[in-house]
Amino acid sequence: MSQCPGIMDLARLYQTEFVRSARAVGVLWAVCTLCLAIVQVVILLQPSWIGTSDTPVLQAAPALPKGTIGLFEVCMETEWPIPDCRGGVSSLSPLPCFQSVAVLVGVSLWAVWTSVLCLCLFRFCSAVTVYKICAWLQLTAGFCLALACLLFPDSWESPEMRALCGDSVGSFSLGNCSVHWTFILAVLGVLDCSILATLAFVLANRQDALLPPNSHDGKVSCFLKSILRIKNSELTCVLCHSDNHLTRLTCPARLPLTAAP
Repeated sequence: MSQCPGIMDLARLYQTEFVRSARAVGVLWAVCTLCLAIVQVVILLQPSWIGTSDTPVLQAAPALPKGTIGLFEVCMETEWPIPDCRGGVSSLSPLPCFQSVAVLVGVSLWAVWTSVLCLCLFRFCSAVTVYKICAWLQLTAGFCLALACLLFPDSWESPEMRALCGDSVGSFSLGNCSVHWTFILAVLGVLDCSILATLAFVLANRQDALLPPNSHDGKVSCFLKSILRIKNSELTCVLCHSDNHLTRLTCPARLPLTAAP
């Protein structure tokens, strides 16, 4: 075995394509995490989970109001462009029928924004630790949001829903209403959380391969497997480590390489 002098400096100076692509994917993952956090705020605040549909009703049936309903407020259409809304997030009191759903969405929102704040830990902790923390937080957010989407149809049998959708409304039956875009966005948010959490776990597992396995000791035990050819005044070295990982490095031609006899 031989000791390759200055190998850590070379590993930092000459980045492989794997390092560059991993960083690019990490930046994309961070941007998507921030977008997911913004989407979670929209899901919690927007009163457009359920809305009245345009299906015709019987002549003898009383005319039903038109509007939308969310987790915190009910908005009815009026003659003015601005709807008449009752309730709101400012009261910190969701509609009685959607209290459990609102709590789950709130926990999901907290988990996602905590993962966004954890991005600052890249300056103080190892990337592996940060990725794993964020991955578990995003899994928690996805689980809570999925549970909220499953419980939401079971909460439709309520006075607020009957006033908006008619007496035919019930659990998993919307009556004169239909699902609006906020609920669809919540379902997509579950899928987004799953994808981002999986990607974070993959990035965490790949971080150990970015540098040699015993790089924390400042030494790399390696042997010169082959010298391919001189190209642009550089040599291409293949180094074999103790755990059978192969690391391809670009070494200056002037670097002295001593092989074991």
